[in-house]
Amino acid sequence: MNHAAELPLLVAVPVAVLLLVGAALALTGSIGLLKLRSFYERLHAPTIGTSCGMSCILLASMLFFSVLQSRLVVHEILIGFLLIVTTPVTLMLVGRAALHRDRLEGSHKVPPSARPEDHAAAAQSDG
Repeated sequence: MNHAAELPLLVAVPVAVLLLVGAALALTGSIGLLKLRSFYERLHAPTIGTSCGMSCILLASMLFFSVLQSRLVVHEILIGFLLIVTTPVTLMLVGRAALHRDRLEGSHKVPPSARPEDHAAAAQSDG
């Protein structure tokens, strides 16, 4: 059975566009991971690329299989929910672990807004 012949053009075009946009966003996040200089800058590009790119791909999958199976396919909603919940939490945990490590080592890589001495100086100047 050839499923490609059964998919109407009205559905095939949005599915193809969503897949291309999702793949482009995921690729952009991957390139950002390679091109950005500091660890703290690198945290954001893959997270945003993963969240937005995978959302487009999951939406395309829902549309494609809902039309082919003539029923609403919603398995992808669970996958999307798990991605949306776990990606930011992972970003925060990895970022805080790196910040803690850099503070202990006295690294110059710690962003100025995250340095404890900067917060202490700001509190003294405010008070």
